[in-house]
Amino acid sequence: MLASRKSELEVMRHYQHLASLNFGVDTGMYPLGSCTMKYNPRLNEDMCRLDGFAQLHPTQPASTVQGALQLMYELQRDLAQIAGFSATTLQPAAGAHGEFTALMVIRAALESRGDVRKKVLIPDTAHGTNPATVTLCGYEVISIPSDANGQVDLDILKQSLDEDVAAFMLTNPNTLGLFESSITDITDAVHEVGAFCYCDGANLNALLGITRPGDMGFDALHINLHKTFSTPHGGGGPGAGPVCVTEELAPYLPGPVVALDPTAQGGSDAYSLVTPVHSIGRVRSWYGNFSVLVRAYTYIKVLGSEGLRASAEQALISANYLRVKLQDLFELPYDHPCMHEFVLSAERNRRQTGVRTIDIAKRLLDYGFHPPTVYFPLIVDEALMIEPTETEPLAMLDGFIDAMRRIAEESASDPELVQGAPYHTPVRRLDEAAAVRSVDVADLL
Repeated sequence: MLASRKSELEVMRHYQHLASLNFGVDTGMYPLGSCTMKYNPRLNEDMCRLDGFAQLHPTQPASTVQGALQLMYELQRDLAQIAGFSATTLQPAAGAHGEFTALMVIRAALESRGDVRKKVLIPDTAHGTNPATVTLCGYEVISIPSDANGQVDLDILKQSLDEDVAAFMLTNPNTLGLFESSITDITDAVHEVGAFCYCDGANLNALLGITRPGDMGFDALHINLHKTFSTPHGGGGPGAGPVCVTEELAPYLPGPVVALDPTAQGGSDAYSLVTPVHSIGRVRSWYGNFSVLVRAYTYIKVLGSEGLRASAEQALISANYLRVKLQDLFELPYDHPCMHEFVLSAERNRRQTGVRTIDIAKRLLDYGFHPPTVYFPLIVDEALMIEPTETEPLAMLDGFIDAMRRIAEESASDPELVQGAPYHTPVRRLDEAAAVRSVDVADLL
């Protein structure tokens, strides 16, 4: 019995070793297209750990949490202003939850005017959560193809619009990393048939301080605070997916939201929780992932309007730098200046050498880089979707370019080397199909 016991030192060394095997944005570049895995400033962490925030309980009387309510109120207001809308709910727990909330708000607004519709349009580049949300909300999914430039085919969109369409869901910039140049024509066409325009805010990081979805004609937008405003996500912590809407949709937002009593004096209850008059009800318990809200609030206040714009501009510059440097190594399906991300194709490499996108992704691990998003969007064969974000230094971007160049050379000279990667990771290539089906990780090693 005594022989099986471990000392505190042994236990600490065991877990420190396990931690050293992890890969994260704090240890290296994480160029996941559409995921915006940028650095999370440690100041954000310090702020959400302040006793006045960390020790709160959601059942406390509003009079005892006025500071927290003020932060939430100001964040609601700031997000609405940044995105060009009138009102915000902070309740949704992440992006897909924000999509669901926005579409339910749109549904409630339509039903309130006796307008029961059956269809929601989405582009063929949409995130997979978009059609899932449409189905969950009881609508039929209609896919709109992209044109030769990688943007929404406006003619086909107009042909698909009728009085049965409840909404058009669109990511802008789209999932190919391209800005929809006909965006106001798109939103005007949707509004002409009495439908609403919803913007998937996954790519808002490209627009900060430059332009606003509300000004493009969108009626609702979800914002991934855990992407755009630099809070942890994925294995790093919970998400948050606030939804911003126009004045027309504001009465249907889930409640409660934070309101300000302009007549309140001094230490009285200036901030309170209220429920919009035609609210769809709660979409989660309590008021949202509060610690994530504190992080995002800190990020916005530290950068200010000029800093937010500078971050977006740097994200655009970094992505276009990588695009130009890599376009001679892999196919560039849509040869246009990109926004904060871009999509390459390894289809030519596959035909010539047998090396596929998954092989390139695995080989990148040997060079110390997390792979980009692969095989998405679905309209690009052997897709590599790359987003460097604004927080990666030039030396890291050049290192990524060098690694991709070496892998391209290896693919031509020794394809079996690339196909067998990775070689220098804690485990070799896993059975990904089995990983989906098995909850026992040991079975995959």
